[in-house]
Amino acid sequence: MYQIANRIDRLPSTPMLRKVLLLAGIGWMFDAMNQGMVSGVMAAIGMDWNLSPEQIGLLGSSGMLGMILGAALSGMAADRWGRKTVVVWTLIIFGVASGLAGFSANYPMLLVLRFCTGFGLGGELPAASTLISEYSPTKIRGRNVILLESFWAWGWILASLVAYLIIPAYGWRAAFWVGAVPALFAAYLRMVMPESPRYLEKAGKGDEADRLVAVMEHEAGFEPFKLKKETSKTSKEAKNRLSLVELWSKKYIRSTLVLWTIWIGINFGYYGFVLWTPSLLVAQGFNLVKSFEFTLIMSLAQLPGYFSAAYLVERIGRKWVLAIYFAGTALAAWLFGHAGSTGQVLFFGCLLYFFSLGAWGCVYAYTPEVYPTVARASGSGWAAAFGRIGAFVAPLILPILIRFYGEEKGYGYIFILLTVVFAAVAIVVALFGKETMGKSLEEISE
Repeated sequence: MYQIANRIDRLPSTPMLRKVLLLAGIGWMFDAMNQGMVSGVMAAIGMDWNLSPEQIGLLGSSGMLGMILGAALSGMAADRWGRKTVVVWTLIIFGVASGLAGFSANYPMLLVLRFCTGFGLGGELPAASTLISEYSPTKIRGRNVILLESFWAWGWILASLVAYLIIPAYGWRAAFWVGAVPALFAAYLRMVMPESPRYLEKAGKGDEADRLVAVMEHEAGFEPFKLKKETSKTSKEAKNRLSLVELWSKKYIRSTLVLWTIWIGINFGYYGFVLWTPSLLVAQGFNLVKSFEFTLIMSLAQLPGYFSAAYLVERIGRKWVLAIYFAGTALAAWLFGHAGSTGQVLFFGCLLYFFSLGAWGCVYAYTPEVYPTVARASGSGWAAAFGRIGAFVAPLILPILIRFYGEEKGYGYIFILLTVVFAAVAIVVALFGKETMGKSLEEISE
């Protein structure tokens, strides 16, 4: 087998890398658009079908339950059949399921289709972030994964536009039909996106990996790398995969504990406020169209959040970017929950989106870096799957607070809870997280 990792890590950014980043990013954007529309759709369906807060919460949680299963299974599938294969098929699954959701005849049917949509969405994200991480040289790896995550902001902005322009005029069903576009994009993606060279090497396809890296070397103007056969130790590693139990072995337990804490905390906190923001704004006296307008404005703040995190992650490191941005999210959640005017709602809401999405970007950059290639997608998938439990639980817990304390007090208590969650994750990362900046993927996993 060829020394693919060393060859990739010596390269600058190349046209092939940028192409893979763009293609994966567009898929990521469609994921975000579909997921982002749920908040607007939940508010619209709740009014159209006279749903209770618990029913609206279950609608959000059904998609999260699908994401849990999708993330866990797709991670293992990506380590077995390849990152590209999983990215393509999960896009097809969630695109088709979203289109069918627009034809839902009743609430149970919509729940099932939202589960299927979540399955595809949850499966695509770990595979795509692993693909970009493995394609990227060490010095720009974290930045590239955060740039991939930044496509989430564009998708969310598109979702906000759909909610603002389409749902009031054409209804929530049209929003789901727009969400079917990724299934068509996946067919194109399957033809033009290359597989991860690191994965191909570990899968025993060294010649194919060599050809891909040779293209990048030619694009960068580098002399052809002298090929060498690796040791039998590496060949033996290629035949093995780490199980879920082994992720909790002495070698990986610290990384797994910190990673799973990050994932469940950010999922609970993020989906706790994002899925409910339009409904909560309506409860505060804003009409549905105005709540969609506010959400669109807040979504724009995601972009500087991502770009600032992408800049800092290669300068001060993953650990401190995570800690700072989680702490900033905690403060913003507190302020947003206690906003007393329209101006404060918009300003603190923008802060909340800025810090939380910057944190999300760094989470995706950090996650694939703590496990070896043979288990990178599986480890990322299991972390994402466990984290989605937080996203599943949040839409169920928040209606309980509203029902118990009333809309006005419940609204405040929701954001107090979210503040505590974000602050706790910031402390865990600061105390126990390990730094991966400037290290090769192979070096980190040793």
